[in-house]
Amino acid sequence: MAVLGGKYEKQNLLKREFSAGHPNQIWVSDITYFKVKNYWVYLCIILDLYSRKIVGWRVSRNMSTNLVTATFKAAFQERGQPQNLSFHSDRGKQYISKALTGLFQRYGVKQSFSATARPLDNAVAETFFSTFKREEAYRKDYTSEQHLRRSVEKYIRFYNEVRPHQTLNYKTPQSFEDAYTPVLSKSDV
Repeated sequence: MAVLGGKYEKQNLLKREFSAGHPNQIWVSDITYFKVKNYWVYLCIILDLYSRKIVGWRVSRNMSTNLVTATFKAAFQERGQPQNLSFHSDRGKQYISKALTGLFQRYGVKQSFSATARPLDNAVAETFFSTFKREEAYRKDYTSEQHLRRSVEKYIRFYNEVRPHQTLNYKTPQSFEDAYTPVLSKSDV
């Protein structure tokens, strides 16, 4: 986010260009919800645009900033604290909160936002949720938060390691990422 006149300007750095040159360059995130018995449960995911791999996820009964920060912190640690990372999301209150924007400033993460009421600006995350619901969630009648959590965990493992993606030349996110070879500069040799 750029500072403009003392306020943060919420910029869309992606502009619907949903590709990255290497892993951990651009992550996208979103939250969806499911009815479990008589209450709502929320799923936050973080997806790496390079490989389409889900690099972080959390389930919670609260759609809060804490859900997003906990998901991000776990992914950031798991992925080795990537440098020069951009993070794209919608403008939900969890994503524009002072707690999250402050965390990103401390970690050196560039934040990018979809335009207001423009879900296509975050199409990759939205597509993951659509696919997950069609292939997994709508086939289940979740009886508890734990039941949903196990279903999400199983599906994300399948999605990352087994399910081929047209965008990746029909490779899985994990195999696509595993095949990544960084381009070395002469000073690295």
